[in-house]
Amino acid sequence: MTKKILITGVTGFIGSHLASELVKRNHEIYGLIKHVPSRDMRVFKEFLTDVTLVNGDITSFLSTLNVLKSINPDVIVNLAALSPVRLSFERPFEYIQANLLGTMNIAHSILELPDFRNRQLIIASTAEVYGMQNEQPVKEDAILNPSSPYAVSKAAADMYIRMMVDSYGLNGTVMRATNSYGRKFDNSFMIEYLVTEMIKGNKIYIGAPDSIRDYMYVDDHVSAYVHAIENPKSRGDVFNASTGNGLTNKEISLKIAEKTGFDQAKIVFGSYPPGYPYRPLISDQPFILLDSTKIKTKLGWSPKVSLDDGLKKVIDYWSETLK
Repeated sequence: MTKKILITGVTGFIGSHLASELVKRNHEIYGLIKHVPSRDMRVFKEFLTDVTLVNGDITSFLSTLNVLKSINPDVIVNLAALSPVRLSFERPFEYIQANLLGTMNIAHSILELPDFRNRQLIIASTAEVYGMQNEQPVKEDAILNPSSPYAVSKAAADMYIRMMVDSYGLNGTVMRATNSYGRKFDNSFMIEYLVTEMIKGNKIYIGAPDSIRDYMYVDDHVSAYVHAIENPKSRGDVFNASTGNGLTNKEISLKIAEKTGFDQAKIVFGSYPPGYPYRPLISDQPFILLDSTKIKTKLGWSPKVSLDDGLKKVIDYWSETLK
C-alpha cells in the first residue's frame, strides 16, 4: 500500500538512505529541510526528482504545523537532530531545542490534523539513552540513564512520545538503534574515521580502547525503519535495532587495520586526536550493546549485512573516493 511519508532530516545519513529505499518501494516521499547556505545535496544525486523537498524548521511550532497541514502525511519519520555526542557538552541548549522541542512540535502538530490517530509518527531515539547499565545486552524496558546532553535530549523526546501514546492516543513508534556506519560524505564518525585515516596512512587515535560498541551497516538501520513503517504491529511500541555483536574500540581498529594493510604501530591507544571535543571521562559508557529480540519477533526484522561485508563496502568506497 502506497503511503505519503514525510521525513525530517532527509539530507542526513539515515534520512537520505531511507528516502531512497522508500522511493524504490513506491511510497510518496516528502523531505523537510531547513534552509542553510551550506546544504550538501549530493546525497540526493540519484533520486532527487523522486522526493518533494519542503522548507521548514521543526524548532518552530508554526512552521512545523504549516508543513504538516500542507502535506497531510500518513507517516512522519523524525530523523532531524543534532547528533555528535561530544559537541553536546559545548552546545547543550541547541541540542534540547532541536532534539526535544523539535520532536514535541512535530507530535503536537500531528494532533491538529484530521484523524490524527491514523497517522504514524516514528522518532529516532538512540542507544545512547540507556547510558550506564549493569547488564548487557540492554532490553527496551531498561530504565533510561543518559550520560550526555545529547542523550538527555533524546531520552526526553523518547519519553515524551511514549507519554503521548498513552495520554493522547498518538500513533507513535520509538526506534533505538545502535551505532551505524556506511557514510559517504562524512568521515567524522568512528568507522569512517578509522577507514579514511588508515587509507591516508595517518596516525590513528583511540581514546577509549576498551569501550564496547555494536556497529550496524546503514542498510540494516534503514530496513528497521521500513519494517516499522510497513508493519502495523509497530504502533505505540519501542524497538531496539542492533546486530548484537560487540567489539572493543581496540578490536575494531585492529580489524580495519588488517583489512586496509595499515601499520598497527601507528595506532595510539588511550588518547584522543588533537583538538577532539571535550567529553568528561565519567560520561564514557563502557559498553553499548542492545537486545533486538522484540523487533525480530514482532516485526520480523533482522540484520543482513555482516561486519566484514559492511567494512568491505566502506573500505572499497573510500579507497576509490580518496584516490
